[in-house]
Amino acid sequence: MLPREAWAGVEKRLAALRPAELAAELVRIPSHPGIERQEEGVARRLADWLEAAGVRSRLVEVAPGRPNLLATVGRRATGARSLLLCGHTDTVPPNLGEPGHGFSGEIREGHLLGRGAADMKGPLAAMAAALVAVAGTLEEHGGGATLAAIVDEEMESLGAEALVAGLLRGDLAADGAVVGEPTANRVALGHRGLEWLRVAFVGRAAHGGAPERGVNAIAAAARFAVLVEERLAPALAARRHALLGPPTINLGRIAGGDQPSTVAASCTLDLDRRTVPGESFATVVAELRALLDEVEAAMPGLRCEVARVQGGMATLEHRALLTSDDHPLARAAFAARRAVLPGQVAGTGVAFPAWTDGALLSAFAQVPVVVLGPGELADAHSPRESIEVAELETAARLYARLALEFCVPS
Repeated sequence: MLPREAWAGVEKRLAALRPAELAAELVRIPSHPGIERQEEGVARRLADWLEAAGVRSRLVEVAPGRPNLLATVGRRATGARSLLLCGHTDTVPPNLGEPGHGFSGEIREGHLLGRGAADMKGPLAAMAAALVAVAGTLEEHGGGATLAAIVDEEMESLGAEALVAGLLRGDLAADGAVVGEPTANRVALGHRGLEWLRVAFVGRAAHGGAPERGVNAIAAAARFAVLVEERLAPALAARRHALLGPPTINLGRIAGGDQPSTVAASCTLDLDRRTVPGESFATVVAELRALLDEVEAAMPGLRCEVARVQGGMATLEHRALLTSDDHPLARAAFAARRAVLPGQVAGTGVAFPAWTDGALLSAFAQVPVVVLGPGELADAHSPRESIEVAELETAARLYARLALEFCVPS
């Protein structure tokens, strides 16, 4: 068991590190799509901050000018574990027509303001501070922790895929991982998977005055949409998962046709499909394919195809994430909450409503994951994005305590 004085020393170091000030600096460095060498500025500033605090890091380029940052502290010891603290350095762009706080980085009335404050430069700064604070304790008592600040979470997860490849090669070790998305510092044990799919309907053009000579792709898409809403959506609702809720389907975008007097020869429909454990890309496509076969049978000459939306992922499936509440990682997270937030309910996990890179770590590198971070998801991607400074500082204590609870031999 970790001596009480060791934890007191970690808390003292955390107080001196001021993670909110680091978060403010990171917010002021834009890192959204459309910027050349998108996340490099954030990664280099974080590397400099860690170096000044006594922790060496390395930048591993995933794409030109887009490096993952990796920093490891501690040592391997008998019975010790290693923990991965994982956060992303990219953000979504500013909101069109309503810039809001922009890249302010201002701390006002106890809140850090600006794009990325909650999603997730605030959590990332808290993780960096926690890594520095526990370095000496892990070196003394055993156990290791790695900070992975990775690129491209908001788009194709290129950074996470590179991290998975490194874990599989043995470039770094992780017996568990914490992904720092904004959960209001609650322990999320999982989330649903996510597939963005495009259904293409290929018909035959004809003059609008003789529609019987064509095959209307828009009409085919409408038939498919009715089948989805009347048959598939209710079937999905019946598969409700106890923690994660039901799988869902959302028809999000449709485009097709040339002009009113031409039978539409093509139409595309983009959809969002959220999955639960037990579902896969193959099963999702098979269900859609069964409905499309019905539409094709009703409209001779029609051809339908299903594929991933380009830009929605790199290569790996965006599967569901689920970690048991009695896994050592989950128990360490609950113990950290009891220690840092006494009096609050600590032993119950929640579901995270969005998708995270943690699912790739879990599904493809077999690393158990919990999602835990300061801030509210509702503030992410909004023009008024902000995070409470006190909550950010609490997160740094939670990450540090979780690392010690999980890594140090008992």
